[in-house]
Amino acid sequence: MRKETILGIHPKVGRWRSLALFFPLSVIVTLCLNCSPKYSEISPPIKEYQEFTSTGDSVVTERWWEVFKDQHLNALIDSAMESNMNLAATWQQFLATKASVRSQASNKWPSLEASAQTARTLPEPDFVGGENTQLGFLSSYELDLWGRIGTAVNAEKFRSEASYFDYQALALSLSAEIAGTWYQLQAAKEQLRITENQIRTNEAIIKLIRSRFVGGQIRAVDILRQAQLLESTREQKIIFETNVRLLENQLAVLLGKQPQAMIIETSSSLPTISGLPEIGLPLELVRRRPDLKRSFAQLLAADRDMASAVQSKYPRISLSGRGQLRSNNFDNLFDNWAYSLAGNILAPLFYGGRLNAEVDRATAIKQQRLYEYGQATLVAFREVEDALVQDINQLDRLEKIERQLELAEKSNKQLRVEFLNGFSPYLDVLLGLDQEQQLRRDLVAARLQHVQIRIGLHRALAGGFDSGRDIENGQSKLDELYEQ
Repeated sequence: MRKETILGIHPKVGRWRSLALFFPLSVIVTLCLNCSPKYSEISPPIKEYQEFTSTGDSVVTERWWEVFKDQHLNALIDSAMESNMNLAATWQQFLATKASVRSQASNKWPSLEASAQTARTLPEPDFVGGENTQLGFLSSYELDLWGRIGTAVNAEKFRSEASYFDYQALALSLSAEIAGTWYQLQAAKEQLRITENQIRTNEAIIKLIRSRFVGGQIRAVDILRQAQLLESTREQKIIFETNVRLLENQLAVLLGKQPQAMIIETSSSLPTISGLPEIGLPLELVRRRPDLKRSFAQLLAADRDMASAVQSKYPRISLSGRGQLRSNNFDNLFDNWAYSLAGNILAPLFYGGRLNAEVDRATAIKQQRLYEYGQATLVAFREVEDALVQDINQLDRLEKIERQLELAEKSNKQLRVEFLNGFSPYLDVLLGLDQEQQLRRDLVAARLQHVQIRIGLHRALAGGFDSGRDIENGQSKLDELYEQ
């Protein structure tokens, strides 16, 4: 049996060699630990949070679309959470980042490799000795004394959480897009019904005035004007029929289905919009919105990258071990073996400024992420404020349109009576009828716009919700940092 030793094996010489090696090593470790970088404090990019201008009483729930009390909409969104292709792709992207975390975390553990080698030399009489069969292993391990590896792992974890918040933000946007498309479809169907009724009304009127034309009570130009109004209404019907079909196709793709194979039989109506929801405090919005949580996670990842870049300037200590079984044949393979243990210190002395440049680059990226986080927060506040202004003003606009329609109906009734009694020309009746029909269509469009504004407000206020795919281990590190 033959043994080879490198460190600390001989009872006398090895002891002094070990002391001679590890005494300066302990001094270096102590100095480096004293100068190990501390994680910098990340202050919010906005010092003071101003309250929103308006608020309501109803609480915004995670499943925000349930405020409309539309069972068809609830079923559509639940279906889309399972079958939408973009959402599924984003989830796979998150799973890939989780695998990256595990890959980075593997650097915290020793690596172990095995090798086997055999050879045969012919003709055998020419073989004069040597090793033609070998079995061995090689292990290496880096001591993470000042946390460089752990810091890099934390950076990957925050990037993975940012990817998960990407998924949540997409799920939130998808729910808003489905709700908006669904109610656009309902508005288009309602516009189509109104237009069909108007066509029947215009056809009845043109028959009436033609009969009066025979009696000489109306001019030919009035018949032409009424025919023009009828054709204009028929054109509107074509537009709304097209819109219905296009919106059905769009909704089918959002649900992960083929548009040519999906026919939406169910229909609903535009919901009645209640009062404003409870807006809450701006800080609550920052902690709730997934896009802001994603931006904050990217900022924390950049902060860890900066710390890791600083730690890369310090010496690295690694241990390695090697063992081998060697023989000329398999019979006495386990009779001859050797092993070695080694320690290694790698201290960067001169890299031409590359390490300092990497620190500067990581610091600049962290500042970039900080400003991006601040900008995303400001944009979120603007979205809430814009939706509040639009919601309040749109409600006033709806009241004005409803009042105009009411006055137009009364005016048309009076004009028809005067026309039948011969006191008003038919042109006044025609203009009043055209205006009334347009106001009915405008009212539906304004109601749809109000629904869209309210959807935008809920989207701006809502946070993540249960989409059927949740991050493991419950509360994330990011949520814990928010609570501190």
